[in-house]
Amino acid sequence: MDAVRVSALRQHLAGTGWLEAVGGFAGSLRRSVSRRGAGGLLLIGTEAYEPWHLAAHLADEAAWSAVPRLAPTLLRHAPPVGAPAHLAHGLSRLTGAGRGATVLVVAPETAGAPLLERVQDARRHGATVLALDGAAPAEPGDLGGLAHERLAVGTADEEPFDLAQHLVSAAAGRPPARRAALDRLAELAGRLTAPPAISRW
Repeated sequence: MDAVRVSALRQHLAGTGWLEAVGGFAGSLRRSVSRRGAGGLLLIGTEAYEPWHLAAHLADEAAWSAVPRLAPTLLRHAPPVGAPAHLAHGLSRLTGAGRGATVLVVAPETAGAPLLERVQDARRHGATVLALDGAAPAEPGDLGGLAHERLAVGTADEEPFDLAQHLVSAAAGRPPARRAALDRLAELAGRLTAPPAISRW
């Protein structure tokens, strides 16, 4: 995302409350992984969407910040045979997720029933469930209804959804601060326009 578009975005978001919502959601993610023991952060998308970029950004933030538990385990619906160890975790990991685990579900479109059933089981066993998803109203039994906390992006268009993941991961790596929302966004925008770090993802 170039500087001109980031500047335009800053102006567009000023006063909307969206930056505060992103900051609140990211803070909840940081607190959950910081306090919840050895369960770790489990990151899962839908069958049609795997959150590769968010996994990489969270791993980077874990390395840069003092919160190593931000580094996620990416769960995949159908990991191929012979995949590297860090990319070979399937949905069965959700079955064992319980107290101490944080489950972050990223779903630009509706999550399917098999995923929702596993997420519901993880929540029932004590896992904290966070959802970053499209803006359909939350209903009992759907992802929005299952999540302890939800950030509805407002659109499933690729660019805004990708931007939300950038901002959530960058904000999660920052300790709470008293700076104004626009100051925080300006700093994050600088990070987004910098050359990407080398990552194993």
